[in-house]
Amino acid sequence: MESAATLLAEVEDGIVHACRIAQRERSEVTLIAVSKTRPPEDIEPLIAAGCRVFGENRVQEAQAKWPELRERFPGVQLHLVGQLQSNKAEDAVALFDAIHSLDRSSLAQSIAQAMQKLGKAVPCFVQVNVGDEDQKGGCAIAELPTLLAEARALEIPLAGLMCVPPFGIEPTPFFAFLDRLARDNGLVGRSMGMSGDFETAITLGATHVRVGTALFGERD
Repeated sequence: MESAATLLAEVEDGIVHACRIAQRERSEVTLIAVSKTRPPEDIEPLIAAGCRVFGENRVQEAQAKWPELRERFPGVQLHLVGQLQSNKAEDAVALFDAIHSLDRSSLAQSIAQAMQKLGKAVPCFVQVNVGDEDQKGGCAIAELPTLLAEARALEIPLAGLMCVPPFGIEPTPFFAFLDRLARDNGLVGRSMGMSGDFETAITLGATHVRVGTALFGERD
């Protein structure tokens, strides 16, 4: 098996290459190592290799492993990249440095209440259902302006937009579409691109790429 340092270096090379093609600076792209289902012993070598931002899909799983890891490795950031239930909003605000899955009014209300209660502002990406898929989370495209207006009224810090393109379909048009939506709505961040397509996403404006398999290897 390749070492964590080797895998991280390969992903870094891909990011640098994509930035060069797009005439962007490497500093414009944040690499999020998606550590969902990975135990601490798989995560620690990546931290040692220099990775500083990690992503989790579930609040409960993150609560079980990250408080101890962050105590041992101060300075590591944690992003929630999976769906969030409104009743877990307070736990999410307490634990995470950013939330990538704000996608409905009820969740915006819960996040805003949690931020006010805890006295903590957490940047949020609004997830957009760019493929109009019934089974997938994300705000409907037509409802995006309303949700953004509500989030701003609630004083939720908006980091940008996030998407997960439909599986098995060329992602380029979806990345380009999210980039345009972000630009049209005055948002800087674009959370898009995973292990198989993060280089394409970067050439189309991604500011945050969510990479799991390319950094951790295939799951057993």
